[in-house]
Parts: sequence; structure tokens; C-alpha cells
Amino acid sequence: MTKKLFLVALLIVTSFVSVAQDKIQSGPMVGYSTMREVLLWVQTTEVSKVHFEYFDKKAPKKRFKTASYTTNSKDGHVAKLIADKVLPGKKYTYELFVNGKKIKRDYPMEFQSQTLWQWRTDPPEINFAIGSCTYVNEPEFDRPGKPYGSSYEIFDAIHNKRPDFMLWLGDNTYLREVDWNSRTGFLHRYTHTRSLKELQPLLASSHHYAIWDDHDFGPNDSDGSFPLKKTADEMFQLFWGNPNYDALGTGGITGSFQWGDLDFFLLDNRYNRTSNKNFTGKREMLGKEQIDWLINALASSKATFKFIAIGGQVLSTEAMHENYATFPEEKEYLIRKIREAKIRGVIFLDGDRHHTVLSKMQESDRVYPLYDLTCSPLTSGSHASKEELNAYKMEETLVGEHNFGILNVSGPKRDRVLKITIFNKDGKELWTKSINAKDLK
Repeated sequence: MTKKLFLVALLIVTSFVSVAQDKIQSGPMVGYSTMREVLLWVQTTEVSKVHFEYFDKKAPKKRFKTASYTTNSKDGHVAKLIADKVLPGKKYTYELFVNGKKIKRDYPMEFQSQTLWQWRTDPPEINFAIGSCTYVNEPEFDRPGKPYGSSYEIFDAIHNKRPDFMLWLGDNTYLREVDWNSRTGFLHRYTHTRSLKELQPLLASSHHYAIWDDHDFGPNDSDGSFPLKKTADEMFQLFWGNPNYDALGTGGITGSFQWGDLDFFLLDNRYNRTSNKNFTGKREMLGKEQIDWLINALASSKATFKFIAIGGQVLSTEAMHENYATFPEEKEYLIRKIREAKIRGVIFLDGDRHHTVLSKMQESDRVYPLYDLTCSPLTSGSHASKEELNAYKMEETLVGEHNFGILNVSGPKRDRVLKITIFNKDGKELWTKSINAKDLK
């Protein structure tokens, strides 16, 4: 082949790859993981036929392929496909194909299946990231003045920690006035946030689970009266990869998942919420049906730590903003039921407040302490709140800058330890605390 023909051939190949690359709007993203299957997600820019191929990193010659799916404009060109040939405890490399062309990335595209450890070994060591409140600027539709979003490099910092998975604690995108009154607006906002360049490496190689709060459900402080709440539900499920939703069968995003010896309960604090300003009758944030479901699920759980993820603070005694303290009767009902059922190892995880703090509540020496870890914000405006009215705050854990958490659970089955570490936007450690499972009994 002459040099001229070689250059022409190279140009053609490069052109094909470029065209294929240009069809990716956001992702790929790795969703839930089990011992038998893993969810893979991607969004294209136009109607495209997509599939994934994957292989065990230790046995790369044996390849597997997902089903193919043709994306469509109605669903924002999103594809959610299942890798269903995985085996427990394996790490896989995957590849994305668009219209038959392999898409290349300069960062790892990997996922893992969960470990079959029961009756065999101690539980595996687990590392997972948490965070909330992600605002991505779009000047044309933002409020005038100083941009509200910044520090997008925080997603590189999280990715560099290589967590097994990330749990997004609400306000994962911020709907604007132009967005929340139409399905078209929801699709635009979710797409705009998900397409952030700095986010892509993290999406591609850590598994992702999520709950919502007001800003990714509807308007600020939105509640069960929001007329497009079914659209909010649809969009959330389209863009996230939880293994289940609507555990109550009445709408909303309530669900759960398991990772190793940990159980996670994903609560919905919006779908049936009473307005913050409505005091004419019974006031609910979660609702009795959801709380009773939660208590039943907690009672059945054999997990060492039981993490309850919810959009707003639970234990704080500050009856302000949207804290659970503004729903005192229901909050008392939840805590009382946890105590009556003698649930062990409960830790609340939440966001919303645009600062981070760990709260610890222990009513007497006869009961173990309950912890509530608030972790916020990722990229939205931060506030150096002192939580002056929160009697349970641990003063040394207050953080008023962009931050995220890495939670590590390690140790033998009968002596598991949770280590909480909070990092700033650059990945610098701000504080760390350890909680022994045996102290939560």
C-alpha cells in the first residue's frame, strides 16, 4: 500500500470512529450489580442501535454480548441493557458499540459482580461514595449573577478513590423554571447534567444508585401536590439504574439493594409529602405506609449495617428548612418503631443542607446510638452552617465547602467496622470517624 492510500484509509477509519463517538451524549454508566447481572446505561445523540460486549478481566478471550437496543427520541435516546452472563465475584471490562462501531474512551470502562461470600468467607471489604446536590450551570436558564455551580473537578476526585459504587443522596440535578412544567424540560435538564464532561469517568467504572430530593423531583420544596410527579418518577427511573423502584406499588422511588453484608433502604420523601406550609391536617413526609414497609424490611434484614437513604436530615433537632423535625409526629413514629423492633446497625444517610455533618442520638444508656450522616454539596452553593439548634451534631464534623464521603466497611464478620471519611473537592481528607458494628446493638 502506498503512503497516500494508507493515509486515505486511515482518514476513513478515523472518520467512522469520529462519527460513532459523536453519537454519545452521556455515559456509559454502570448501574446496579448483583451476582448474576449488571445494568449498563448509555445515552446517544440520535436514533442509534447500541449494545455492550464484556469479558472477565482474567479470561478476556471469552466474550459476552448484551441484547441490542435502538434508542428513540421519546425516551431521550437512553438505552438500559443487562449484562446477564456474569458470575459472582468477577471484574469485567466492557465495550460499547453504536451502530456496529466500537466506542473508545481514555478511561476505564469496567464493572464488577457481587461476591458470593455467604457460608464461605468473611464479608468482602466494601468502599462506597456518597454525595448530594449537583448543580451544573447553564447560563441561559440560570438565575442572573454569580454561577451557582462550581468545582466540577470533584467528580475526578471521587473517581480517583475508585469506590465500588456511589450512592447519590438527592438533588442530583437541579430543575429550573423552564424545566419542571413539561416532560421536554425534564429530559433536557437530566440530559444536561448527565453530560458533564468531568462526570463521565466516574459513571463508567463505579456502580451507581440514587434517591431524589426536591430539585430532581420538581420545584424547590416540592411535595405530593406536584402535578408532574409521575413524569418526575418516569425520568428518574430512565436516568438511574437502581434494581427496583416503587416497593409499595403506589408510585415513587422507594426501594432497596444489598452489597456484601450491607443493606440499603432508599426512601422517597417527596411523592406523598404534605406541603411544608399545610398544617390543616395530618402531616407526612414519608407516610405511614412507607415507614411500616421500612420497619418490616429492617426487621427482616440480617445486614451488619443498615443504611437508610433519605433526601433530608432525620435526626437533627433543628425544626427549620425541610428537616424531619418539621414533621415531629411522624419523625417520633419512625424512631419509636426502630427502637421497638430492636433494629441493629441503623445509620441514616442524607443530603439537602449544602453542608456536611454527622449527628449522633442516644436517648439513654439502654439503647445504642443512632447516627445520621448528612453529606452535601457536590457542586451547588455551599453554606458554612453551624447547625446551632441541632443538639445531636458532632461539632468537629461540620464542613461548609464542596465535599463527598467515602464509607469503608471492613473486618471479620463478627467485628465489622464502618470508617467514614469526608474529602474536599480535590480529594483532600477533612475528617474521619469509625463506628464499630458491635456498638450498634
